[in-house]
Amino acid sequence: MVNKNKVAIIGLGYVGLPLAVAVAKKIHVIGFDINKRRISELNSGLDSTKELSENQVIESLGKTIKYTNSESHLENANFFIVTVPTPISKDKTPNLNPVINASKTVAKYLKKDSIVVFESTVYPGVTEDICVPILEKDSRLKYNDDFFVGYSPERINPGDKEHTVTKIKKVVSASSPKALEKISELYGSVITAGVYEAESIKVAEAAKVIENTQRDINIAFVNELSVIFEKMGIDTNQVLKAAGTKWNFLNFFPGLVGGHCIGVDPYYLAHKSQELGYNPEIILSGRKMNDNMPIHLVSRIIKKLLSNNNLLQTKTALILGATFKENCPDLRNSKVYDIFSELSDYNFKIEVHDPVADFNELTDLYESSATELIPKDRNYDVLIIAVSHNEFLSIDPESFINKNSVVFDVKGMFPEKPYLRL
Repeated sequence: MVNKNKVAIIGLGYVGLPLAVAVAKKIHVIGFDINKRRISELNSGLDSTKELSENQVIESLGKTIKYTNSESHLENANFFIVTVPTPISKDKTPNLNPVINASKTVAKYLKKDSIVVFESTVYPGVTEDICVPILEKDSRLKYNDDFFVGYSPERINPGDKEHTVTKIKKVVSASSPKALEKISELYGSVITAGVYEAESIKVAEAAKVIENTQRDINIAFVNELSVIFEKMGIDTNQVLKAAGTKWNFLNFFPGLVGGHCIGVDPYYLAHKSQELGYNPEIILSGRKMNDNMPIHLVSRIIKKLLSNNNLLQTKTALILGATFKENCPDLRNSKVYDIFSELSDYNFKIEVHDPVADFNELTDLYESSATELIPKDRNYDVLIIAVSHNEFLSIDPESFINKNSVVFDVKGMFPEKPYLRL
């Protein structure tokens, strides 16, 4: 069955591209994305997400994969995998427009016995209650008679070169036993870690959304501990090391929670819960705790400056790292921007440097505060090592500060130094 398929992957970002390249090793793949710039860079052998090396992208260009932004190429597919993002709106409610638009696009090219698999993170019910009606209406085909649907949650960890797409067990689900068999066969042919067949599409959707919600809540817990222990004059990381000697202690650490997964997915589950009349207190409390950490961080900096008698005029600050996590170029929903905004309210003159992020994107976000090179021979009143990029391991923080400066080492990259940290 696998060799009879021509797979179209809709969306070539952090999730879609690695999957497309993996599947293309077995069968022909049409890699579709509406972003012309993205298609152009891929066809030139580049991947701005840095999930794949230049060699991997170049090797993918050939007879078994085609990168395109032309919908007409989807006419040749009979197996569609949707990997578009599912962000939140300004009011922190789900923004389903990308998955809705992808469904409308796929519907135009559905044919008898087509299968559509959604990988985008959603709350339980989106696939069957929102996407399927669009597919039926726009294709004029009948669900579970003419075409079939599945859900297989993405499990990509951006920047992680060890747990890559083929090495993570794939949860799969489908609208019929026959479709489930075909979906399992396709994924099983490329996912070396194997597949897990969920009982239903809603179970698979729920499994995905709670993975990141669980992490969000656990990080919120240790973030709250860090606030408490800071008031007690106790090093939170030393406490966690001691507690971690027990075999069943879960090792989570304080930090900034942003990005397009952990900082977003809980709002999807909370939204559906509230629609059903239940207010999810733990989930939303965790979100509130994590969203407030940038404010807490800046508050500690200001207090330290005051104790150093160093808040008498406009201050300078250097922020190292702007992406939402280490060794990843993605700036989306990064809490570093919240730190920048909070410091700006205190009239700081700020410079932001990130060697991993695309500098044009960094400039779009931070405007004149973005700096392409780490400044030299400068003493800043505040130095914030916000993201633990590998590139920062070789720097000497002392070269940026004076005796009255404040250094906040968010992730504890320099544990031997007496810097502030969460």
